[in-house]
Amino acid sequence: MITNDNLLTTNNWLVNTVRALEASGIGTARLDCLILLEDMTGKDRGWLLAHPETKLTGKQQSKLANQIDKRIKHTPLAYVRGKSEFYGREFIINEFVLEPRPESETMIGLLKTLPDNATIIDVGTGSGALAITAKLEIPDADVFATDIDRNCLKIAVQNAKKHNVNVSFYEGDLLKALPKNKFGSSSALLCNLPYVPDNYHINDAAMMEPKLAIFGGSDGLELYRQLFGQIRNKKQANNPKFVLTESLPFQHQELAKIAKHAGYELRKTDDFIQLFQR
Repeated sequence: MITNDNLLTTNNWLVNTVRALEASGIGTARLDCLILLEDMTGKDRGWLLAHPETKLTGKQQSKLANQIDKRIKHTPLAYVRGKSEFYGREFIINEFVLEPRPESETMIGLLKTLPDNATIIDVGTGSGALAITAKLEIPDADVFATDIDRNCLKIAVQNAKKHNVNVSFYEGDLLKALPKNKFGSSSALLCNLPYVPDNYHINDAAMMEPKLAIFGGSDGLELYRQLFGQIRNKKQANNPKFVLTESLPFQHQELAKIAKHAGYELRKTDDFIQLFQR
């Protein structure tokens, strides 16, 4: 427990809390502390480091102590803060959704290069970060999103309101959640589905994220098999033109086989992201 000393300065707080986090095995201790200080004071880290004598109020110290106690237990920083950044924008995050990852931003970059993305469908939307970012980056597109977890959709709707965008959200199993008239040959699917193999080692912070959003079966690709199976069962003329997926690099070859069985060829691979085209 970090005590609430009277008239504690930001510098003293920083020294004490960095030491506490490091002792708990947090590799980003100093950065995490600076981010929390920025949130609490409304000052950027350059200003804070230039003014180490700045005093923290009792209320600020108490809230920071609660946050540090959570981080010491390896609660992800995004959950401690209640927010995270994706593609240069801030999104509401809680324990029901996966924190958006930087590698997923590549999917948006590839999406923007496609010649036909009038309809964009984010499958397994979680926090809504991909769908909302797609709408903000391609305003003329019709954007839809699905998730099987109602708690995720509640956060996604909050984020859509926060960013003032019109994205339609549907609850259900992958593409089955969509009304038939929302799915057409001009569609581009954004699919950041759970892809971590069940026996794959992940760090302590990731273990505190929702397992439903992380693990994808024995080889990690079970949800992608279901997704491409759903596509294959639809009328050929209505199948989406593009499918973008995220997975671990060693899974890419097998995922390409799964996509090919549904009529899709690999067009590009960029880090964790693969682009398939019908």
